[in-house]
Amino acid sequence: MRGGEDMRKDNRVTTDEGLDRYVLGCSQLGGLYRPMDEADAQAVLECAWEAGIRRFDTAPHYGAGLSERRLGRFLRQLPRDAFTVSTKVGRLLEDTDEDVEGDYGFYGGDRKKRVLDYSADGVRRSLADSLARLGLDRVDTLYVHDPEGPWLDEAVSQGYPTLHQLRAEGVIAHVGVGTNEVGPLLRFVRETDADQVMIAGRYTLLDQSAEQALAECLAKNVRVVAAGVYNSGLLADPRPGATFDYGAAAPELVERAQWLQRRCAEAQIPLRAAAIAFVLRNRAVAQVAIGSRSPRQLTDNLAMFRYPIGTEFWASIAPG
Repeated sequence: MRGGEDMRKDNRVTTDEGLDRYVLGCSQLGGLYRPMDEADAQAVLECAWEAGIRRFDTAPHYGAGLSERRLGRFLRQLPRDAFTVSTKVGRLLEDTDEDVEGDYGFYGGDRKKRVLDYSADGVRRSLADSLARLGLDRVDTLYVHDPEGPWLDEAVSQGYPTLHQLRAEGVIAHVGVGTNEVGPLLRFVRETDADQVMIAGRYTLLDQSAEQALAECLAKNVRVVAAGVYNSGLLADPRPGATFDYGAAAPELVERAQWLQRRCAEAQIPLRAAAIAFVLRNRAVAQVAIGSRSPRQLTDNLAMFRYPIGTEFWASIAPG
C-alpha cells in the first residue's frame, strides 16, 4: 500500500491554507481532564468545519465512546467524501455498573469499562462498534491504540494482520499504530507494512525521543501524524503545576519550557506557534493533530498553526 509521495496525503479531501496538514484531535470531546457538554462539543466541530478543517481523529478510549458518538453526530450530516476520519482499535467497551468517572482522565463519558483486546476478533468487533457509534459506513485510517508492554506481541501478530486484511479489502485506506511510546512505533514500522503512524508527545520542543523513529518512517514512506505537540499542556502554558505527558510536570521540564517561552518572547513568537512549527519542520511529519475544548481555543490553535516563523529562529532555541 506504500505508493510513493502520493501516500503522504489523502487526495480525496482538499482544504485551504495548508489545512490538509491539520487534524482535529477529538479526545476533549470525550471529556479529557473535565466534562464537556454536548453543546460545547458540537460548537467546536462546527467551528472547525467552518474554518476549513476536514480531518478528524478519535478513538473508543476517548470518553469510553463519547467522542466517537459526538463526532459522528456532526459528521453524518455531511457528504462522506468531504472529510477523513481516523479511529483506533485495542480497547473494547463493555457495559458496567462500576463508577468509571475519571477513569484514565476522562469525565462525563459513557458508562463503559475498557477491555484491552488486540486479537483479530477484537479488532473487527472494535471497528464495527466504532462505525455504529460514528454512524458512518467507513473510516479512513485505523490505528492499533497503545499496544504497549505485554500486549505488543498480540498487537503485532494478531491485530495488525487483521488491519492489513481490512486495508486489502478496501474497508480502510491506511493502517498503523497510535502510541505515546517509541518502542511500539518502531516495532510496527520495522515488522509490518503499516503506512501511517501517530506518535503523541515524543517529538516536541521538549522531547525528541522519537527523532530516529521518524527518520525510519521517512525512509520507508510511512506517513507520520504528530500529536501531543504541547506535551499535555506544558508547552501551552509553562507554569508550575502544568501537565506533561498526562501528569504533573517535573520542575526541570517546567524550567526548560519557561526558557523556551523567554526565547520565543524575544523573537515575538508565541511558544504555542513554535511548538507546532517545530514538529512540522520534520520531513517525516505529514500532519499534526491538535485538540480543542472551545471555538475560541480552536481559533487560537489555527492562528498558531499559521503563524509565520523564519528559519533563523530555530538556531536560538537549539540545545547547547
